Amino acid sequence: MKRILLLLFTISQFSNVAQTTISGKVIDSKNRPVAGASIYLDGTYDGSSSNDNGEYEFTTEEEGLQTLVISFISYETFIKTANVASFKNSTIKLRDDVNTLDAVVINAGTFEAGDNAKVTALKPLDVVTTASAMGDFVGALQTLPGTSTVAEDGRLFVRGGEADETQIFVDGIRVFTPFTPTPNNVPTRGRYSPFLFKGITFSTGGYSAEYGQALSSILLLNTIDEPDQEKTELSFLTVGLGVGNTQKWGRNSLSINTSYINLAPYLEITPSRNEWIKPYQSMSGETVYRHQFKDDSFLKLYGAYSYTELDVVQEDINFDDGVLFGLQNRNLYFNTSYKTKFGNRWKIATGASFTNDNTNIKLANNKIDSNDNSAHFKVKLHKRFSSRFRLSMGSEYFVTHFKERFSPINNTKFNYGFNNNIFASFVETDLFFSKNLATKIGIRAEKTGLLNEFTLSPRAAISYKSGKNAQFSFAYGKFFQNPRAEYLKFHEDFSSENTSHFIANYQSVKQNQIFRIEGYYKAYNNLVKFDTQVPNFTSNFNNNGSGFAKGIDIFWRQNQKIKNTDYWVSYSYLETERDYRNFPVAATPNFAPRHNFSFVAKHWVASWKSQLGLSYAFASGRNFKNPNKPGFLNDKTKTFNSLSLNCAYLIDQQKILFFAVNNVLGTKNIFGYNYRNTPNGNGFFDRQARTPDADRFFVIGFFWTISSDKKSNQLNNL
Repeated sequence: MKRILLLLFTISQFSNVAQTTISGKVIDSKNRPVAGASIYLDGTYDGSSSNDNGEYEFTTEEEGLQTLVISFISYETFIKTANVASFKNSTIKLRDDVNTLDAVVINAGTFEAGDNAKVTALKPLDVVTTASAMGDFVGALQTLPGTSTVAEDGRLFVRGGEADETQIFVDGIRVFTPFTPTPNNVPTRGRYSPFLFKGITFSTGGYSAEYGQALSSILLLNTIDEPDQEKTELSFLTVGLGVGNTQKWGRNSLSINTSYINLAPYLEITPSRNEWIKPYQSMSGETVYRHQFKDDSFLKLYGAYSYTELDVVQEDINFDDGVLFGLQNRNLYFNTSYKTKFGNRWKIATGASFTNDNTNIKLANNKIDSNDNSAHFKVKLHKRFSSRFRLSMGSEYFVTHFKERFSPINNTKFNYGFNNNIFASFVETDLFFSKNLATKIGIRAEKTGLLNEFTLSPRAAISYKSGKNAQFSFAYGKFFQNPRAEYLKFHEDFSSENTSHFIANYQSVKQNQIFRIEGYYKAYNNLVKFDTQVPNFTSNFNNNGSGFAKGIDIFWRQNQKIKNTDYWVSYSYLETERDYRNFPVAATPNFAPRHNFSFVAKHWVASWKSQLGLSYAFASGRNFKNPNKPGFLNDKTKTFNSLSLNCAYLIDQQKILFFAVNNVLGTKNIFGYNYRNTPNGNGFFDRQARTPDADRFFVIGFFWTISSDKKSNQLNNL
């Protein structure tokens, strides 16, 4: 009996334990009730959810310090630790989660292509299915606004900047010689295969403090982390062949790609304006090894080798027999990158690259042998302290050893070159005030050994989401770049060239649709000038050059509004002048047409099992110097027009027949004019148009994929 009474007493004691009522209301940043929010005491089963009015109430027997947690999708989780008695009649305001898909994106001056991009102007597929690109990622990017059509060159000319003002990075590590040298009026191509890259970020200005030594633009190429399966890819083209293979085992994968190009058979059946003694041929190979560690750390080793040679006699109005140009180029590139986590949510990314580029050129009876050894070492730290504050910082070191030998016809040899090193550090923060307002602020410091110069580059960008689909962005940045090798090999007493970027951007993104308009102004200072026809030992150099570039870029893309059709339109308006090089006065350079327009369309025809593509490019006339008129850069070429077509036909799921033709209408495009050195009997200088080697170029190919799923094909690579 006593035991029963003791048990009843004990039970009554527990039933009389004091209970605390927790109550309140959950609202959003605009004081509207949040229904369905989850409210609970951390580490207990005590909790509830908010009703339609945002109100909640529950009781707990917990005492003392407790942690109240309130969470709901698209809002930041609220956490408060205090005495449990204080959690009564509380009004809790939840802040918007700035990491939601509809949150603001800092994007002034930047186009992204990749599955991870919140706003995608181009997809990875676009890089290799654009008709005019011929499988070259740079060719696809030339259809974006901000780029200028300089068809005889093939590189990226961005917003009034020369091609050397754009730098390219693979996995955040610098590529020093991304293009193969070519003769005059023959466009170059990027060295690397597009199918190795999962995403591309192309910044036309105002880019992150993480990157430097680029006055105009940067192009970031990110390699694939993990291939989806083992496969072999074969390609047979009218101009060459290629083979690629990917193997996977455990946490490892290895991809190898090789190709051989030879234009000799093509030139046998198509006309050429030049006399090809040894037609263009190249051999190249790439390999990527990847290893993922158990702690999700990631290691990539990338290597590429290419060899190119040619001999051609090009027409020249001042030489009856033309001018001989011979080329041999060997290029070796290594890139390694490693990513891991450590400490309290810190991330580290580190890597290095090395380039050896050897070029032998024969120009008439003169020989030029150059050798460039360059390296880049980099470490970057990143931490997300909260959803509203992120910090990035790092350091990098660049090393360049360049030497060249000039052997003129009299066999006298001249040796020259330079050694340079650059140490840089940067720090940058991302601040999200709400999901509608964010800013990026950074600064970059560089110390250049050769120039004995220290520079500071502030960068800032801010974006405001003005509606469900629209946002405004603004950016400013200061950018420095060492003078190019063609100057440094003759003279070293320079300061860095620099630009200031001012950018305003509006963007509207809806499902399968994007509209973007961006205005900019660039101010150039400390540009290199010299007083000879070309830079050489006798030139007097200085840094007194200057210039500006301003304009408007417009981009519109729509997908599937027309069934099975994807298209985009780009337009750029550019005003620019420079007083640099040997310019006697400020003038618009010949690589900067005022108007550039591009239209790209792709259509899938299911009944034909074919994808049809079209690209059209237009550029207004470019300046050139006409000695028969007074003034400098005093005349313009006619407008540039080029219509390109392609077609990919699926023979079966893994076999594709491909056809593409550039400038299908055979438009007679002119890049400029060469004039005779002396006038004729009437006192006029005769001239010769600078034109492409051929008005059209076509390629036919067969692509075969062998994979375990028997479904993969190379449509993404065409």
